[in-house]
Amino acid sequence: MREGGHPGRNAAYPAENVPQGRTAGPCDPFVRHTAVRWVGRHITTREPIIQESERPEPEGFEPEATRRDADVTESRRASRGWWDRNADEYQVEHGTFLGDDRFVWGPEGLDEVEAELLGPPEELKGKEVLEIGAGAAQCARWLAAQGAHPVALDLSHRQLQHALRIGGSFPLVCADAGALPFADGSFDLACSAYGALPFVADPRLVLREVRRVLRPGGRFVFSVTHPIRWAFPDEPGPEGLSVSSSYFDRTPYVEQDERGRAVYVEHHRTLGDRVRDIVAAGFRLVDLVEPEWPAWNTSEWGGWSPLRGGLIPGTAVFVCERD
Repeated sequence: MREGGHPGRNAAYPAENVPQGRTAGPCDPFVRHTAVRWVGRHITTREPIIQESERPEPEGFEPEATRRDADVTESRRASRGWWDRNADEYQVEHGTFLGDDRFVWGPEGLDEVEAELLGPPEELKGKEVLEIGAGAAQCARWLAAQGAHPVALDLSHRQLQHALRIGGSFPLVCADAGALPFADGSFDLACSAYGALPFVADPRLVLREVRRVLRPGGRFVFSVTHPIRWAFPDEPGPEGLSVSSSYFDRTPYVEQDERGRAVYVEHHRTLGDRVRDIVAAGFRLVDLVEPEWPAWNTSEWGGWSPLRGGLIPGTAVFVCERD
């Protein structure tokens, strides 16, 4: 499954500082810029940094798929490189479904307009909201339209270039979800639609960071691949309906190059693991949503499909609150 979120790197760059018409963003290879740290609504600068470019894949390259361990560093590097290389294709393939300013929780099409998992839309006005793994920032753009003050955070330079292309007046931040560059208690709400958590080796690190930047009573809602899907082949048709591996096998799925270096990593957590991670990070789980596949959605998205979605859940949405 290659449809999800994006861990990141400790560099931040406010969208309004980018000249109009420019598509270069926070992590341009070979471009020197000043890293920015957001502290509440204030900005402080640090030393300039240079982002390293990713080694391009050779023509005709096909990665080797395997199951093996991948630590925090390797997972982060693989995720950043994969999303930078594949952002254009992703936006072309899924941009119409996602829209420019919709808030969709997953391939089923569960929309925040109806779900109200962050709260009634009319109560979002004036709220400080952090979107993690924002991609082209469609969800942040919807939040801004409700009167909220979103910040869209992502690993991928190229994904954030698409956010700049579509436009918006809110900040874009290129940063690691496991080391959020914000002061304690900066946000009222946080959200992540398939962002970061399926791709990080230590989800508790991300959850603790999100809790830190939320104010008391703040809510964090995130969606991930439903854990049961790991027991089935990632196929949308009948061949994807038979169990092929152990649900309890937590070995990461890795695609690696000819040198054995990971170019894509996804981590599996059981449903119980996710609940324990949430509680261990200091959150209270208030709801778990397993969207059913709606009749209107006839599209296929990786292993998601009307056939699969009518029989097994494809997405799990966790609604958490900080006391």
